[in-house]
Amino acid sequence: MKKKRISIVTPCYNEEANVQEVYRQVKEQFKKLPAYTYHHIFIDNASKDGTVSILKDLAKKDKNVRIIVNSRNFGPLRSPYHGLLEADGDAVILLVADLQDPPEMIGKFIEQWEAGFKVVLGIKTSSAESWLMFLVRKLFYYLIGVLSDTTVQLTKNNTGFGLYDRQIIQILRGLEDANPYLRGMISELGFPSAKIPYKQPARAGGKSSHNFYVNYDFAMQGIVNHSKLPLRMATFSGFILSGLCALVALGYLIAKLLFWTEFQLGIAPLVVGVFLFASVQLFFIGILGEYIGAIHTQVLKRPLVIEKERVNFD
Repeated sequence: MKKKRISIVTPCYNEEANVQEVYRQVKEQFKKLPAYTYHHIFIDNASKDGTVSILKDLAKKDKNVRIIVNSRNFGPLRSPYHGLLEADGDAVILLVADLQDPPEMIGKFIEQWEAGFKVVLGIKTSSAESWLMFLVRKLFYYLIGVLSDTTVQLTKNNTGFGLYDRQIIQILRGLEDANPYLRGMISELGFPSAKIPYKQPARAGGKSSHNFYVNYDFAMQGIVNHSKLPLRMATFSGFILSGLCALVALGYLIAKLLFWTEFQLGIAPLVVGVFLFASVQLFFIGILGEYIGAIHTQVLKRPLVIEKERVNFD
């Protein structure tokens, strides 16, 4: 009987301190799973340190290691997604390089997959990272759950860490999304998923490249791709503020008519009103710009990444 093959996809950027250890731990896990074969795909986002050299040394010794090196840094959304689409296993597991996705979860994922689930997701119940960042992330998951389309139930506290059946990967290949938000796309497909809780460990080594801008980009992609509510909030706000303005204007008119000589209009209410409307307009222009930017990216139809090099794919 032919063994089923599992693809492990590990995106990395400047992870020279971690790639060898994540490779070792994945290999140890498959020694406990003799009924399966595997290959480990590392997709490198044009690292500036020694990550690629370490990976090439591993690939020389172990043909199960496959490498994709991007021509430049295409960001933390597009590169991992491209790696998933290039995997050809019966199931694909997305596993980050910093070991915050525990490789010991692989066996549990495969067990649920064999039980019939096309999607198996790791759900963070707690984290060894700073309590403030964990709280901010939980608030984001709550916010996007509130804002998202009511017909799509987005999974909370999932980073994309999980197992995806070959059928799911095939569907994703047909979507041709130029700026994919994987977590939302998986929820939108609608397949029942098994959810396995885990405590997220601290980063093994090195420094995360996910700064404020990267996290902001993650958040906006999730909101823009899966919610029209911000646009409708702009419309509703326009109606409400227009109504309030009319009431305030009517109040001032009545006050002036009743107390013609005593009542002074004053400049303070005008200044406050102008700045209020200016700030509201700028906020919603920014929201509108995010949606237009997303449309612009889709219309260009550029590739997810441009590959500079491949190793062991032949």
